[in-house]
Amino acid sequence: MDAARINRARVRAWRRGFREADLIFGPFADLHGPSLTDEEMDSFEVLLDQPDLDVVDWILGGQPTPSAFETPLMQRLRLFTRTFQTPG
Repeated sequence: MDAARINRARVRAWRRGFREADLIFGPFADLHGPSLTDEEMDSFEVLLDQPDLDVVDWILGGQPTPSAFETPLMQRLRLFTRTFQTPG
């Protein structure tokens, strides 16, 4: 995986403009970004292009996830969100 691509995704993940999205995408990108496959990174970048409120609702189960976004990466994000503990 291209380091510049990973870094761009990490910056985008932490600067969503909606704090709840930042706290889901940012830590996920920090911990898992370097190990994502090209296909997973493609899916991640597509999610980063979606409206924050929609994506957070999909991840947290507030809205059904459209089939186009119901990917293995979405499942990883859900699991990550349920199990991630912020440091401190």
